[in-house]
Amino acid sequence: MTARPPRPLGPDEGSILPLLAGFVAIALALIVVVAGASSLYLERKRLYTLADAAALTAAQSFPLDSVAVGEDGEVRPVLTSTQVREAARSYLTSVPAPVEGLELEGAGSPDGTSAEVTLSAVWRPPLGSPLLPEGIRISVTSTARTALR
Repeated sequence: MTARPPRPLGPDEGSILPLLAGFVAIALALIVVVAGASSLYLERKRLYTLADAAALTAAQSFPLDSVAVGEDGEVRPVLTSTQVREAARSYLTSVPAPVEGLELEGAGSPDGTSAEVTLSAVWRPPLGSPLLPEGIRISVTSTARTALR
């Protein structure tokens, strides 16, 4: 038996350009999506920080004549939903809004000793793309409690 010599391979035809263009398109899409997700996360954190500050301000907005001594002997402030709402609204108007479409969705005192503030804002992606929505409304809720010692 005689071994047959291997056939010569034909010339390479084609181009790597379509493959490279595909990888570039995938990389760009990935960059746009990651940038959008990072922007959404940072916007939510910014809104949450603002809600925290508004809730803390509202929790400390009680008048001194509303402080009561509980059955266990502890001194507690008594908050009303109206006081909390007005204090949160006052705080938000005094601070320049770092977010677009900021709204005070709700503010109140569920138990008379804590303040709960809900804010919402519109988030828009930093890069226009068909992969991301044009904008969505995000909402956060923060609760703060005053403790007198």
